[in-house]
Amino acid sequence: MTRGNQRDRDRERAQSRGGKKGSTKDDGLTPEQRRERDAKALQEKAAKKAAQGGASSGDAGGKSSNKK
Repeated sequence: MTRGNQRDRDRERAQSRGGKKGSTKDDGLTPEQRRERDAKALQEKAAKKAAQGGASSGDAGGKSSNKK
C-alpha cells in the first residue's frame, strides 16, 4: 500500500469538479407537490407523443398485460 496521498488528492479533485450533479432531491417541494409535478409532466409527455401519432397503443416496452 504505497499510494501515498493519491487517494486524498483524488477526493479533493472530485469535490472541486462539481459535487452535486443533477440531484433534485433538495428542490424544496413536499412529496405531494413533487408527485403532482411529475404526474403533470408525464401527462404532457403522453399528450405530445399521442399528437405525434405514436405507433404504440399504450403498451409500455412490449410487456404483455395478459399475464395469469
